[in-house]
Amino acid sequence: MLKNKVIVITGGTLGIGYATACTMCREGAVVYACARHEREFLTENIRYHFLDVTDVNSCKKLIEDVLAEHGRIDVLVADAGITKDSLTVKMTEEDFDTVIDTNLKGIFNMVKYIAPQMEKQGKGSIITVSSIVGRYGNIGQANYAASKAGIIGMSKSWAKEFARKGVPIRVNVIAPGYILTDMVKTVPNALLNAFAEQTMLKRLGQPEEVAEVITFLASDKASYITGAVIDVNGGMRL
Repeated sequence: MLKNKVIVITGGTLGIGYATACTMCREGAVVYACARHEREFLTENIRYHFLDVTDVNSCKKLIEDVLAEHGRIDVLVADAGITKDSLTVKMTEEDFDTVIDTNLKGIFNMVKYIAPQMEKQGKGSIITVSSIVGRYGNIGQANYAASKAGIIGMSKSWAKEFARKGVPIRVNVIAPGYILTDMVKTVPNALLNAFAEQTMLKRLGQPEEVAEVITFLASDKASYITGAVIDVNGGMRL
Protein backbone atom coordinates (compact mmCIF):
# COMPACT_ATOMS: atom_id res chain seq x y z
CA MET A 1 0.00 0.00 0.00
CA LEU A 2 2.97 2.33 0.64
CA LYS A 3 5.61 0.60 -1.44
CA ASN A 4 8.72 2.78 -1.83
CA LYS A 5 7.08 5.89 -0.35
CA VAL A 6 9.41 8.08 1.70
CA ILE A 7 7.78 8.98 4.99
CA VAL A 8 8.76 11.29 7.84
CA ILE A 9 7.16 10.71 11.25
CA THR A 10 7.71 13.18 14.08
CA GLY A 11 7.43 11.64 17.52
CA GLY A 12 8.31 8.42 15.75
CA THR A 13 10.05 6.54 18.56
CA LEU A 14 7.18 6.23 21.03
CA GLY A 15 3.47 5.46 21.22
CA ILE A 16 1.36 6.13 18.14
CA GLY A 17 4.36 7.40 16.18
CA TYR A 18 6.34 4.22 16.79
CA ALA A 19 3.37 2.00 15.93
CA THR A 20 2.86 3.99 12.75
CA ALA A 21 6.51 3.64 11.75
CA CYS A 22 6.31 -0.13 12.14
CA THR A 23 2.98 -0.40 10.30
CA MET A 24 4.12 1.75 7.39
CA CYS A 25 7.38 -0.17 7.10
CA ARG A 26 5.42 -3.42 6.77
CA GLU A 27 3.51 -1.77 3.93
CA GLY A 28 6.75 -1.19 2.03
CA ALA A 29 7.64 2.39 2.98
CA VAL A 30 11.02 3.87 3.86
CA VAL A 31 10.36 5.55 7.20
CA TYR A 32 12.26 8.22 9.09
CA ALA A 33 11.27 7.95 12.75
CA CYS A 34 12.20 11.33 14.17
CA ALA A 35 12.39 12.44 17.79
CA ARG A 36 14.70 13.87 20.42
CA HIS A 37 15.09 10.46 22.05
CA GLU A 38 16.74 7.71 20.01
CA ARG A 39 15.32 4.23 19.59
CA GLU A 40 16.83 1.23 17.85
CA PHE A 41 14.88 -0.34 14.99
CA LEU A 42 15.47 -3.87 13.73
CA THR A 43 15.03 -3.01 10.05
CA GLU A 44 17.01 -0.68 7.82
CA ASN A 45 13.75 0.60 6.32
CA ILE A 46 13.07 2.54 9.54
CA ARG A 47 15.81 5.07 10.20
CA TYR A 48 16.06 7.12 13.37
CA HIS A 49 16.83 10.81 12.88
CA PHE A 50 17.22 13.35 15.66
CA LEU A 51 14.57 16.06 15.58
CA ASP A 52 13.49 18.86 17.89
CA VAL A 53 10.32 20.24 16.32
CA THR A 54 10.62 23.46 18.35
CA ASP A 55 13.94 24.23 16.61
CA VAL A 56 13.49 25.46 13.03
CA ASN A 57 17.09 24.58 12.14
CA SER A 58 16.56 21.02 13.37
CA CYS A 59 13.46 20.73 11.16
CA LYS A 60 15.35 22.10 8.15
CA LYS A 61 18.27 19.71 8.67
CA LEU A 62 15.98 16.70 8.82
CA ILE A 63 14.25 17.69 5.60
CA GLU A 64 17.56 18.43 3.87
CA ASP A 65 18.98 15.05 4.94
CA VAL A 66 15.97 13.10 3.69
CA LEU A 67 15.95 14.98 0.37
CA ALA A 68 19.69 14.45 -0.05
CA GLU A 69 19.18 10.70 0.21
CA HIS A 70 15.86 10.23 -1.59
CA GLY A 71 15.05 13.43 -3.44
CA ARG A 72 11.49 13.54 -2.16
CA ILE A 73 9.21 13.27 0.87
CA ASP A 74 5.90 11.62 0.07
CA VAL A 75 4.24 11.70 3.49
CA LEU A 76 4.56 13.65 6.73
CA VAL A 77 2.99 12.26 9.89
CA ALA A 78 3.12 15.01 12.53
CA ASP A 79 2.76 13.18 15.83
CA ALA A 80 5.28 14.83 18.21
CA GLY A 81 3.53 16.04 21.33
CA ILE A 82 3.80 16.47 25.09
CA THR A 83 1.57 17.18 28.08
CA LYS A 84 2.12 19.41 31.08
CA ASP A 85 -1.23 19.19 32.85
CA SER A 86 -2.44 21.51 35.56
CA LEU A 87 -5.53 23.44 36.52
CA THR A 88 -5.47 26.81 34.81
CA VAL A 89 -5.02 28.83 38.02
CA LYS A 90 -1.93 26.74 38.84
CA MET A 91 -0.50 26.44 35.32
CA THR A 92 2.79 28.24 34.81
CA GLU A 93 3.46 30.37 31.76
CA GLU A 94 6.36 28.07 30.93
CA ASP A 95 4.13 24.97 30.95
CA PHE A 96 1.60 26.67 28.71
CA ASP A 97 4.20 27.92 26.24
CA THR A 98 6.14 24.64 26.12
CA VAL A 99 3.07 22.63 25.15
CA ILE A 100 2.00 25.15 22.51
CA ASP A 101 5.54 25.38 21.09
CA THR A 102 5.88 21.60 20.81
CA ASN A 103 2.40 20.42 19.88
CA LEU A 104 1.22 23.29 17.70
CA LYS A 105 4.12 25.39 16.47
CA GLY A 106 6.25 22.26 16.07
CA ILE A 107 3.85 21.03 13.38
CA PHE A 108 3.87 24.46 11.75
CA ASN A 109 7.69 24.37 11.65
CA MET A 110 7.66 21.04 9.81
CA VAL A 111 4.84 21.76 7.39
CA LYS A 112 6.22 25.18 6.44
CA TYR A 113 9.26 23.53 4.86
CA ILE A 114 7.83 20.19 3.71
CA ALA A 115 4.77 21.54 1.89
CA PRO A 116 6.80 23.52 -0.71
CA GLN A 117 8.75 20.35 -1.46
CA MET A 118 5.51 18.45 -1.99
CA GLU A 119 4.33 21.22 -4.33
CA LYS A 120 7.51 20.74 -6.40
CA GLN A 121 6.91 16.99 -6.48
CA GLY A 122 3.31 17.53 -7.55
CA LYS A 123 1.87 15.37 -4.78
CA GLY A 124 1.98 14.69 -1.05
CA SER A 125 0.08 13.63 2.04
CA ILE A 126 0.22 15.29 5.46
CA ILE A 127 -1.41 13.68 8.48
CA THR A 128 -1.50 15.63 11.73
CA VAL A 129 -2.32 14.08 15.09
CA SER A 130 -4.79 15.99 17.24
CA SER A 131 -6.84 14.52 20.11
CA ILE A 132 -10.34 14.07 21.42
CA VAL A 133 -9.30 16.73 23.93
CA GLY A 134 -8.88 19.19 21.05
CA ARG A 135 -12.53 18.66 20.19
CA TYR A 136 -14.15 18.65 23.64
CA GLY A 137 -11.62 20.07 26.10
CA ASN A 138 -10.65 18.51 29.42
CA ILE A 139 -10.16 19.68 33.00
CA GLY A 140 -6.51 20.43 33.73
CA GLN A 141 -5.50 20.40 30.08
CA ALA A 142 -6.22 23.91 28.80
CA ASN A 143 -2.77 24.14 27.19
CA TYR A 144 -3.01 20.68 25.61
CA ALA A 145 -6.58 21.27 24.43
CA ALA A 146 -5.61 24.59 22.87
CA SER A 147 -2.70 23.00 21.02
CA LYS A 148 -4.77 20.09 19.72
CA ALA A 149 -7.69 22.30 18.68
CA GLY A 150 -5.20 24.54 16.89
CA ILE A 151 -3.90 21.55 14.94
CA ILE A 152 -7.37 20.99 13.52
CA GLY A 153 -7.70 24.63 12.48
CA MET A 154 -4.24 24.74 10.90
CA SER A 155 -4.76 21.49 9.04
CA LYS A 156 -8.09 22.53 7.56
CA SER A 157 -6.47 25.78 6.45
CA TRP A 158 -3.57 23.88 4.87
CA ALA A 159 -5.91 21.51 3.03
CA LYS A 160 -7.32 24.58 1.25
CA GLU A 161 -4.05 26.48 0.92
CA PHE A 162 -1.86 23.74 -0.52
CA ALA A 163 -4.45 22.57 -3.05
CA ARG A 164 -5.25 26.03 -4.43
CA LYS A 165 -2.81 25.64 -7.34
CA GLY A 166 -4.27 22.31 -8.34
CA VAL A 167 -1.54 20.19 -6.75
CA PRO A 168 -2.99 17.17 -4.90
CA ILE A 169 -1.44 17.74 -1.49
CA ARG A 170 -3.84 16.16 0.97
CA VAL A 171 -3.98 17.25 4.61
CA ASN A 172 -5.96 15.23 7.14
CA VAL A 173 -6.24 15.03 10.91
CA ILE A 174 -6.45 12.06 13.26
CA ALA A 175 -8.13 12.72 16.62
CA PRO A 176 -7.42 9.75 18.91
CA GLY A 177 -9.20 9.10 22.17
CA TYR A 178 -7.42 7.45 25.10
CA ILE A 179 -4.87 5.10 23.55
CA LEU A 180 -2.73 2.74 25.63
CA THR A 181 0.61 4.40 24.98
CA ASP A 182 3.37 4.48 27.60
CA MET A 183 2.23 7.99 28.57
CA VAL A 184 -1.38 6.94 29.14
CA LYS A 185 -0.31 3.83 31.05
CA THR A 186 1.03 6.10 33.81
CA VAL A 187 -2.58 7.06 34.62
CA PRO A 188 -4.04 5.11 37.60
CA ASN A 189 -5.97 1.97 36.56
CA ALA A 190 -9.18 3.19 38.17
CA LEU A 191 -9.15 6.24 35.93
CA LEU A 192 -8.30 4.18 32.84
CA ASN A 193 -11.25 1.92 33.60
CA ALA A 194 -13.49 4.97 33.90
CA PHE A 195 -12.28 6.21 30.51
CA ALA A 196 -12.99 2.80 28.98
CA GLU A 197 -16.55 2.88 30.31
CA GLN A 198 -17.09 6.21 28.53
CA THR A 199 -16.53 4.56 25.14
CA MET A 200 -19.16 2.72 23.15
CA LEU A 201 -16.75 -0.18 22.75
CA LYS A 202 -16.00 -0.29 26.51
CA ARG A 203 -12.24 -0.42 26.09
CA LEU A 204 -9.27 1.80 25.38
CA GLY A 205 -7.50 1.78 22.04
CA GLN A 206 -4.16 0.35 21.00
CA PRO A 207 -1.51 2.42 19.18
CA GLU A 208 -1.64 0.00 16.27
CA GLU A 209 -5.33 0.78 15.72
CA VAL A 210 -4.54 4.44 15.23
CA ALA A 211 -1.52 3.56 13.08
CA GLU A 212 -3.71 1.60 10.65
CA VAL A 213 -5.92 4.65 10.05
CA ILE A 214 -2.90 6.92 9.56
CA THR A 215 -1.42 4.42 7.12
CA PHE A 216 -4.64 4.37 5.10
CA LEU A 217 -4.75 8.17 4.93
CA ALA A 218 -1.13 8.23 3.76
CA SER A 219 -1.85 5.81 0.94
CA ASP A 220 -3.28 6.38 -2.51
CA LYS A 221 -6.38 4.48 -1.38
CA ALA A 222 -7.34 7.71 0.40
CA SER A 223 -6.74 9.83 -2.70
CA TYR A 224 -10.09 11.65 -2.42
CA ILE A 225 -9.88 12.43 1.30
CA THR A 226 -8.56 15.80 2.41
CA GLY A 227 -9.51 18.36 5.04
CA ALA A 228 -11.02 15.58 7.15
CA VAL A 229 -10.84 14.99 10.89
CA ILE A 230 -11.05 11.27 11.66
CA ASP A 231 -11.97 10.27 15.21
CA VAL A 232 -10.33 7.08 16.51
CA ASN A 233 -11.78 6.92 19.99
CA GLY A 234 -14.08 3.92 20.35
CA GLY A 235 -17.10 6.22 20.38
CA MET A 236 -15.86 8.15 23.42
CA ARG A 237 -17.30 11.41 24.62
CA LEU A 238 -15.58 13.34 27.39
